[in-house]
Amino acid sequence: MASKPPASEIHRVIDLLIDNLINIRDDTGQFLLHLKDGRTIQAKCWNGWEWTHGIGLAFTEGGTTKNINTMSAFLTLAYVYEKTGNLTYFPWLDAWGEWAMHELPRTKYGGMQHITYVAENDQELWDDTLMMTVMPLAKMGKLLNRPEYIAEAKRQCLIHVKYLFDTKTGLFFHGWRFESDGHKNGGHNFADARWARGNSWCTIVIPEILELLELEPSDPIRIHLCNTLEAQCEALQRSQSISGAWHTLIDHPDSYLEASATAGFAYGILKAVRRQYIGSQYRAMGEKAISSVLKDVDEKGELQNTSFGTPMGHDLQFYKDIPLTAMPITSTDPTKSDRQCRRLMNVKL
Repeated sequence: MASKPPASEIHRVIDLLIDNLINIRDDTGQFLLHLKDGRTIQAKCWNGWEWTHGIGLAFTEGGTTKNINTMSAFLTLAYVYEKTGNLTYFPWLDAWGEWAMHELPRTKYGGMQHITYVAENDQELWDDTLMMTVMPLAKMGKLLNRPEYIAEAKRQCLIHVKYLFDTKTGLFFHGWRFESDGHKNGGHNFADARWARGNSWCTIVIPEILELLELEPSDPIRIHLCNTLEAQCEALQRSQSISGAWHTLIDHPDSYLEASATAGFAYGILKAVRRQYIGSQYRAMGEKAISSVLKDVDEKGELQNTSFGTPMGHDLQFYKDIPLTAMPITSTDPTKSDRQCRRLMNVKL
């Protein structure tokens, strides 16, 4: 059994990652996304606003489109507002919270439709939504004393578990599409992909939202989410590789090992163990995952072996073909062709 990574090494690597995040650059512009309305979005630098910037805030940029991914930054803003009491943040929280509650498109049965910059994704549920929009909404509800936000966050968790959790494997599917007038071929989980990073969002969100909402141990929603997480962790324990990482398609060993999902699993598993949402028998799995992630962070603070953003795939090969990159990336390699760059940008967004 692998030994637990020393705290000093973990903190050293965290410092490297933070420094790299703060100073991230994309001098070549290879990760620009050109929208039809004329705007240009940078997916990896601080000059943009997307799901990748959820840990940073760029309020000097005007005209940001409200969607599932751009909502992610408001979890950070809610905590900043709570800490500072700066009233200039309140209108932002109010406007985006009300949008998520009343204007964000819903699927059949009221699920949050996973709209992005470039696609409406009509009648589609994605597991990313729990991290990107449901967590911020829950925090806003508690911070702003809006119980209807909290109730909606709970409902979204239940809806997403209902349609995305695979009872046969204990893992989550990437997405679900309802049948509608526009999609007569609905009622399916697309490629039935048990995508690792999508699963890791769920592993993170469940302990995070349980802690945030302070649900009592006897609360039926807490019990349901804890049982779901335990079932997922049982599956993850069976599928973890010798290195401690997981494959980008968890149950397909012929797909590559992927670092960002492994980091997410490590975080969610160890937090859930610490908070006693799941049993202590999963602690060693989380610590083994940390050891794997540490090896994937280079001396510049870049996390290697990370799959770039991923939209909904209609076959499993799609996920296997998503290119690996560094996160955050500071590459200035001029040899990358425009076609390669477009391939990178045509995923997740």
